[in-house]
Amino acid sequence: MKNNTFGSALIVAGTTIGAGMLAMPLTSAEMGFTYTLILLFLLWGLLSYSGLLFVEVYQKAPRTNAGIATLAEQYFGMAGRVLSTIALVVFMYAIIAAYISGGGSLLSGLLPFLGDNATSVAIIVFTIILGLFVSIGTKSVDLLTRILFIIKLVAFFFVLLMMLPKVTTANLGAMPLKDFVIISASPVFFTSFGFHVVIPSLNRYLEGNIKRLRASILIGTGIPLIAYILWQMATHGTLSQTEFVHILSDDPTLNGLVNATKHITGSSFIGEAVRIFSTLALVTSFLGVALSLLHCLDDLLKRVNITAGQTVLSLLTFIPPLIFALFYPEGFIMALGYAGQMFTFYGLILPIGMVWRMRKLYPELPYRVFGGNITLVFALISGLIIMSVPMLIQAGYLPKVVG
Repeated sequence: MKNNTFGSALIVAGTTIGAGMLAMPLTSAEMGFTYTLILLFLLWGLLSYSGLLFVEVYQKAPRTNAGIATLAEQYFGMAGRVLSTIALVVFMYAIIAAYISGGGSLLSGLLPFLGDNATSVAIIVFTIILGLFVSIGTKSVDLLTRILFIIKLVAFFFVLLMMLPKVTTANLGAMPLKDFVIISASPVFFTSFGFHVVIPSLNRYLEGNIKRLRASILIGTGIPLIAYILWQMATHGTLSQTEFVHILSDDPTLNGLVNATKHITGSSFIGEAVRIFSTLALVTSFLGVALSLLHCLDDLLKRVNITAGQTVLSLLTFIPPLIFALFYPEGFIMALGYAGQMFTFYGLILPIGMVWRMRKLYPELPYRVFGGNITLVFALISGLIIMSVPMLIQAGYLPKVVG
């Protein structure tokens, strides 16, 4: 496997293992491990499939550095470009805001001497330091991701080593506290496999090589699935459901997750290990999504004949989510909820529509994703259901999740 193919797979995995993974214990606390496992496998299959749909579409891309909006315009005209751009930009701004908010929440726990200013300072420091790497370019993100991913894996295995021996079958066998909570949690879990925003950057990085892009997606999504299962087993199996839900209801943030781990396991050492892993998970995911947003904005500005320098692109990338995080420091789950809704359109419904059009225009393609049109229809129905979940929760037809 060529070196940059492996690096691309790690960018996929690093982008995937981020805020969605950390939000899992928050949103699935009332669900129980068994139903969480079912939801994980369903969404992993659905989103790996939609990622491969993008690979199929890129076979007929006008250029290797074409963004998703350019592909949408190719098949649906200007309306396709506008809709895809709005969905993509709102999604990435929302999820980056969630990352900054979550990162600030975690880092503020290490800055108690700053008092009430700890969260704001942590948010600004988190954004500036990591934003510099994104501004430099894909190679710097690749290098930093490789280093942090290795450290993250070590921290993750260390957390598992300490938590898994405390797992009990009684905790794992806990049943849902509310009906249909598995459906309510699906939009947040959906973002847990949200690597799709990095596909344009990876296609550019791999110089349009379809086989290597496909390999990086398959390898890159397999790693998070295994990690998610072990993570959910550790949190659901170690923490008593009733007490866990009670603590998270008081503080539905990542810092609340760390405090819940400390309280229930009785070990501040385990709690801090969870904090370190959570911070690294946020960082690698933040890097991938921020890089993708920067490239998306560059593609958008070029479409209207504006050439922006790296400094301007960086400011456009980071200032809006930074403002949100500063004014809504506890908006982690809220931002992920909006991100999940936008991502359902961008990461599932849009590629289904493009592939449907593409297969009619180009019936003989070197690579076609398995399943045919029946699978496309099934995936489309699943996407529409997930998109409607926030509205059904607000209307009272589905229960709210913790946070």
